[in-house]
Amino acid sequence: MKELIINIEEDVQKIFLLEDGILTEKYIDSKYKKRLEGNIYIGKVQNIIPGLQAAFVNVGENRNAFIHLKDVLIKRDVVKENSYDFSECDIRDVLKVGDPIIVEIKRDSYNKKGARASTHINLPGRYLVLLPNATFVTVSQKIEDSAERERLVDIVKSIIPENMGAIIRTSAVGKEKEELEQDLKGLLAKWEEIISVEFNASDFPKLIYKANEILDKLLVDVMDKGLQKIVVNSKEVQKKILDKLNMWNKSDIEVILDNRKLSEYYDLSKQIEVSENRKIWLKSGGFITIDKTEALTAIDVNSAKFIGNDSLEDTALAINKESAIEIAKQIRLRDIGGIIVIDFIDLKNDENKRELMNIFKQELKKERTKIQIEGFTKLNLLELTRKHICSE
Repeated sequence: MKELIINIEEDVQKIFLLEDGILTEKYIDSKYKKRLEGNIYIGKVQNIIPGLQAAFVNVGENRNAFIHLKDVLIKRDVVKENSYDFSECDIRDVLKVGDPIIVEIKRDSYNKKGARASTHINLPGRYLVLLPNATFVTVSQKIEDSAERERLVDIVKSIIPENMGAIIRTSAVGKEKEELEQDLKGLLAKWEEIISVEFNASDFPKLIYKANEILDKLLVDVMDKGLQKIVVNSKEVQKKILDKLNMWNKSDIEVILDNRKLSEYYDLSKQIEVSENRKIWLKSGGFITIDKTEALTAIDVNSAKFIGNDSLEDTALAINKESAIEIAKQIRLRDIGGIIVIDFIDLKNDENKRELMNIFKQELKKERTKIQIEGFTKLNLLELTRKHICSE
């Protein structure tokens, strides 16, 4: 059973997603922490860096946002294939200092790095993600049934305006044309509102679309994927949730008001503590360590107290398999984004490596965000990238 636990303490909102009592995702949203990811701005090109084929865009926030040429080319179909040669295009032919430009923040600023921006706008809905500056229709990789994929693509292609594209979300499985069309209409109206904003040289950069808050985003993502109960300790937030569920015709989700300190009532303290530790012990006696740097996140597997009765290869496989399950869980729970490098215990047998990878990939299917596994390096390190769900 999936349930959401929402704990409001003063100006901090803590959100926990549980699956059969196990904490799988957690988010902290504070009124004092400004999030830019998903926001859309009319920005102003501040300066251009030809050597990087990039520019900095003033979006009216504390730091300018960085944008690369591949994210400036208006039709993302142009850069959809990795074979595109960017050396054939000069960013100075595309942008000029002082130009207005509509951009979406794709990655929030953190540490000393500014936000990452793109003209490739994504407007997420319940069943679809509208791509106003693309012409292709694609399906979530998590929809594996080929017949259903084809059915959904045919429907969306028949209803989407010319010169626009869409991504079909997993929640669209089994939905009929009328439901998809209704979702699309809402997204098209939202896009029309965005591009109809009037401005002159004196009133931009400016925010023209505010992305959903974490709770709203989470509700849209999970309400059609087995969510059964929401427990919240704020009457105001309970009403807000009920209004949204009513708007989405989701009367099958129970929304309970509980004024107790929910993190303690649901005995989440221990699970939360583990999710914040650098070292995570495994039941076998081994452990994994998670170290986050500015460039990447390094995860190391250690056999520690685990001593198997079989060969070293069998012992390594056993600890690696247990670690793979825990690593997939921790990546999701901590919402780790960017480059991730995993140092499993070395396996010499290729069949064992394939078995390990199959287990890891199966666990990663529980993710709600994009993950790309690059494979093992020559040093036997597993590389992957993950798009975090909420800004850090």
